Amino acid sequence: MCETNARMDGKVVIVTGGSSGVGYEAAKNLAYRGAKVIIASRNEVKLKRSRDEIQQATGNKNISYGILDLASLKSVRSFVSETVNSEERLDVLINNAGAIGLPDRMTEDGLNLTMQVNYFGAFLLTYLLLPLLKKSAPSRVIMGSAASMYFGNIDFDHWNDVGTYSWVESLANSKLADTLFAVELSRRLEGTGVTVNSFDPFVVRDTDILANAPEWIGNISKYFIDVIGQSKEDVGQQIAYLAADPGMEKVSGEHFKFCRLWLNHWLASDTDLAKKLWDASKKLTKITEEEDWESV
Repeated sequence: MCETNARMDGKVVIVTGGSSGVGYEAAKNLAYRGAKVIIASRNEVKLKRSRDEIQQATGNKNISYGILDLASLKSVRSFVSETVNSEERLDVLINNAGAIGLPDRMTEDGLNLTMQVNYFGAFLLTYLLLPLLKKSAPSRVIMGSAASMYFGNIDFDHWNDVGTYSWVESLANSKLADTLFAVELSRRLEGTGVTVNSFDPFVVRDTDILANAPEWIGNISKYFIDVIGQSKEDVGQQIAYLAADPGMEKVSGEHFKFCRLWLNHWLASDTDLAKKLWDASKKLTKITEEEDWESV
């Protein structure tokens, strides 16, 4: 499954959440292929360690890192600024970072924490990097999603509320938003050479994704995951396949699972909802006139 001999020499790839778990494995896989890989997360100690490990394992010294805290729009903008100033191209953006069981609170940006970490941060990051991605076309955006999206709901009056949703509902809402964003972005980028697809990693063994979940849920879930889950290496390979395989160059607006086309959410065909989500997200992430490439 997902085997490809594609090389990535001369290509630049950003992997959010690339210091651990499936993001780390995807970054390592792409490093083996010769790509320049930038891993991004908020923990500099883990980033340095992961960078060094990837360099040692692959022999690819062209691995770097950037501090990126998706719970802070200021941090996202800072990461983008550093990237645009240091990189002449960006061939693949992998929005892998996400979290489960975060505290039900607002961020300093006035957004629900789970919604911001899992969706709004990725929206802003992708939006601001689009000019560089278009300049580098053919290029790719890969959005992480999850099966929880099928239970999600987009209520524009309450999606940032505190005390309204359980952590499971908040996760589902954020992952539905990710998927609808991917579809809408694909529509808006048609003809630019930039493709956008979402992927569902299913469940993955040996990651810290449940670190913030209630202990009893974590224990039960771990047993379930250990029985049916995929290895993080396999999921990393699936992500790398979407990023590197030549057969994916013209595929856009699709949803993948196990490296196969998968049933997307039924709301993915609701263009009015996706457009409304797009406009609301631009407003809430405070896209400035200077940042708004759509107005140019």
